[in-house]
Amino acid sequence: MSAYREKMQTQHLSRLALVYIRQSTLAQVRFHTESTERQYALKEKALSLGWTAEQVQVIDEDLGLSGAHKENRNGFQRLVTQVSMGQVGAIFGLEVSRLARSSADWQRLLELCALFDTMVVDEDGIYDPNDFNDRLILGFKGTMSEAELHFLRSRLIGGKKNKAKKGELRFPLPVGFCYDESGHIQLDPDQGVESAVRNVFSAFKTTGSAFGVVQTFSKNGLMFPKRAYGGAWAGKLIWGKLNHGRVLNILSNPSYAGAYCFGRFKSGKKVTADGVLVQRIVRLPQDQWEVLIFDHHPGYITWAEYEENLNLLQLNRTNKELRGPAREGACLLQGLVLCGKCGKRMIARYTSNGGVCPQYQCRWHHRNEGIAGCSQIKAKTIDDAVTSKIMEALQPAQLDLTLKALGDVQKQEQELGMTWRLSIERSQYEADRCERQFNLVDPENRLVARTLEVRWNEKLNELNSVKEDFERYRNSLSIIPSSIDYNELLTLAGNIHDLWPAETTSHKDKKRIVRLIIEDVTVTTTRGNREATIGIRWRSGRCDSLTVSKDLPASVSRKHTVDTVDLVRELSQNMTDPEITDYLNNNGFTTSEGRAFTVDGVRWIRFRYRIPGPATSQGSFTVEQVATMFKVGKCTVYYWLETGVLKGSKRGPGWPWEIIIDDPAKQTVGEKLARPAGRPRKRRS
Repeated sequence: MSAYREKMQTQHLSRLALVYIRQSTLAQVRFHTESTERQYALKEKALSLGWTAEQVQVIDEDLGLSGAHKENRNGFQRLVTQVSMGQVGAIFGLEVSRLARSSADWQRLLELCALFDTMVVDEDGIYDPNDFNDRLILGFKGTMSEAELHFLRSRLIGGKKNKAKKGELRFPLPVGFCYDESGHIQLDPDQGVESAVRNVFSAFKTTGSAFGVVQTFSKNGLMFPKRAYGGAWAGKLIWGKLNHGRVLNILSNPSYAGAYCFGRFKSGKKVTADGVLVQRIVRLPQDQWEVLIFDHHPGYITWAEYEENLNLLQLNRTNKELRGPAREGACLLQGLVLCGKCGKRMIARYTSNGGVCPQYQCRWHHRNEGIAGCSQIKAKTIDDAVTSKIMEALQPAQLDLTLKALGDVQKQEQELGMTWRLSIERSQYEADRCERQFNLVDPENRLVARTLEVRWNEKLNELNSVKEDFERYRNSLSIIPSSIDYNELLTLAGNIHDLWPAETTSHKDKKRIVRLIIEDVTVTTTRGNREATIGIRWRSGRCDSLTVSKDLPASVSRKHTVDTVDLVRELSQNMTDPEITDYLNNNGFTTSEGRAFTVDGVRWIRFRYRIPGPATSQGSFTVEQVATMFKVGKCTVYYWLETGVLKGSKRGPGWPWEIIIDDPAKQTVGEKLARPAGRPRKRRS
């Protein structure tokens, strides 16, 4: 003790003495009480060295926290703050590992202790961070403390990995599985639990989305179990509503496919915006799993079905360049259309007031590069063309599809009915058990009898509630066809051309049918071209190609139709604009808005679609032809027409010149061109 007092100076004893106490886990705090008592005894050591009871502070806020890092250790952070303020004369700790298991935190603390002349006291002695030898010893102790933590973790994790490679490492099982007496994984013997899990996979196969599974359970009033782990409620089943997160966990868990896996997740570190280092759980891809044993235990689905479910979940994502799930919008091919120029997936966009004009647009370049998109086209143009192809493809297999659809509906409803019956059976069992307990109690023991009576009434109420819910579910079931109605239903379903446009067939149902038979559709279109090419890739691997005519833009279609443009193109071969206008109005043609045609309107149609006027009369030439003939510019020809050198006429305003080139005209032009000073500039080639 005298050697200890030699290092303690008056300035140390005049400041605080901090006793830092820490245990790594709450289990150590509860069961390893001797270590905690030894740490609290350091207060007596501080008193024996000369500090008063008022100067000694015990910091035990970090009991049950790991010393691997300083985050969330408020006690250690308070200790560092007091040291940096020069308020601490000495820090007491049972050993270095109590203060920090990280060399970075330990060395930073030593720097502050040396700067503010703070001593470090442990079970072995007193150390002055300003002394080289003491600083060296403290550095070694910190390094060994961190290495010790690494060795302990390596032994524990190494043993777990070795056991996991043999498929013998036990961990909490997902709902639907349990361990038997020999420690092997088996399906849950509770038929209600097994039926609920199977309904999840059945509903996902039917709806094609995780949210669809949630809707199925909610619509039919079905509950889903979860099992409590640890404590007095260990192993107890708790039934509640199924949410979207649980569905995703079930579909992505390979245990349901009978596979044993280890290492699907790892712990990673991340620095937050506030500069705090936090740990997070990261999901690893399958090729990075440490252990994967197929057919390890019975499963609810096959491995092929598991991979198909994962692929469908990936395709359903809306924040990626993927097709997404089938939705309620009017675009039949939503998520399936590819741009024929860049190969990116085109989005479905609902334009105009109320979204009455759906379109397929390639917006990838606009979103990522800020430039104009590749192309866009009205959805109705593509949907109608693909629908006609679908009708042709389904025609030979209509009867088989109808039979399969009816069988799937009946099978699904039978599975849901089994779940309801098991729920009623479970509620009936609990009510009967409460009744037996009530009958066995001594009637004179009213304290116990009243409690059992209340519990019995609660179970009876739950049983009645389940039965009422089951009756409501039965009333909402689809009508199962009888043997008499069976042929009539098949006859009605055989005509898919009547069912497809029916009001009872929703857009979502149509999209699901399309996705069953079509992989994707590639659309190639260019501005100014009325034709669009459609490439259909079927699920069977066959490819078809067809060409469709694009509809006119909305700003144009309200003025005239495609038939009007074709008629004007035909009439323009022999008629002028006024003549075409008179012909259209006299024969009862009107614009799309029901108005009469005007000369300006006909002239705009010819300009918009580049429709030439009638051919010039025989023996006459246009301005361009005359300019080419004499190798001069068009301006020179217009000048000759204005000055009378050439003679010509026009059928009307906006129509081409009809110039007569005879021998006298050729002689006059030749004389003009022969004069050097007056020779006009030649036309550029």
